[in-house]
Amino acid sequence: MALTSLVVCADESTSRLLRHILENLGISVEHSKAGTDARARLNHKRFDSILIDCENEAEATEVVRAARACSRHRNALVVAIAGKENNVRQMFAAGTNFVLYKPVSEDRAWSSLRAARSLMKRERRRSGRVAVHTQAALDYSNVENVPATLIDLSGEGTAVQSERKLPPDCKVYFQFALPGHAALIRLSGEVVWQDAGGRVGMRFVTVPTASRRLLSEWLKENVASTAVRVPILPGIVAPIAKTTVPVSGPSAGQADNGVARLRASPGNRRAQSRHACRLGADVYRMGVAVPTRCSLTDISSGGCYVEMSMPFPPGTSVEIIVRTHHVKLRTQGVVQSTHPSFGMGVKLVLTTPEDHDQVQSLIHLLAQSANDSHVGPIPDPWTRQD
Repeated sequence: MALTSLVVCADESTSRLLRHILENLGISVEHSKAGTDARARLNHKRFDSILIDCENEAEATEVVRAARACSRHRNALVVAIAGKENNVRQMFAAGTNFVLYKPVSEDRAWSSLRAARSLMKRERRRSGRVAVHTQAALDYSNVENVPATLIDLSGEGTAVQSERKLPPDCKVYFQFALPGHAALIRLSGEVVWQDAGGRVGMRFVTVPTASRRLLSEWLKENVASTAVRVPILPGIVAPIAKTTVPVSGPSAGQADNGVARLRASPGNRRAQSRHACRLGADVYRMGVAVPTRCSLTDISSGGCYVEMSMPFPPGTSVEIIVRTHHVKLRTQGVVQSTHPSFGMGVKLVLTTPEDHDQVQSLIHLLAQSANDSHVGPIPDPWTRQD
């Protein structure tokens, strides 16, 4: 079920930017220009997050208090868009979780709202989970083919038993065959919770049409007799707004002998830290002048991950161009791994000092943007409050 957000902001440019980012994060958006309209919407509909401009601080505070007084918004995330003149302490006292400072830059908003999304309560299940026991293979930012067992399954998510702790803030690509079916289901998801016993709760992010059809048909056949509800367990996933993403084996809490998805050679297991991002990019096959528009979702000095619906085959030489307000990166690489309908891992080929400097400039910018984001006190979102 899609996450929903209410943006309360009279400034058109800021509202447009926030809506663009939220929708790209898979969150549906409603917009109010005034506090009276916002309170009316809060009385009639549930939102997972509320973003409110504090230009009129008294009105913004009333909206936050009204939301917290309503049972359906008691656990919603509230993000205040504040300037230097606003009393941030008072906003936190009213029930604000995050503060996004003005002027609102795109990079900072991406970082903060990704952190907010990771903390939204996602387990609002309209249908029960179906108990299942089937093997799956997981790929994520620096490892591939991690064995796991599906414990339960719904149309929106799953619980798995994994041999490894998964990174909290990256996509997980996995495939599995349902009992009684030979065709593989391939999809991507993100971590909602983890426990010390290796169980991981996942919310589906992207499910291709063919996989969605197989999954829906199987659930219809099985949900009536075996529907179960698995409680959310206290998670160990931390907010990500002020940190970069550690993904090498030990620093990510993973085994040292994990097979790196992006590696210089089969025997060279990568140890560089990977930095999560969401940047528009153009990817060219070598010798082809027509670019493919896509998204860069993480990068290190050794490789990157590119999301695109039709990734290139492993071994393809590519050129990647990324532009931000501060940096333009043009680099070359070779496709190492491919996930159909999702994207591909690319090993960067850095042959000159200038190539290394360009990549390091982008990584430094991403790290600086993450460290600049401000996160306020946050309630524990991982414990179910029925």
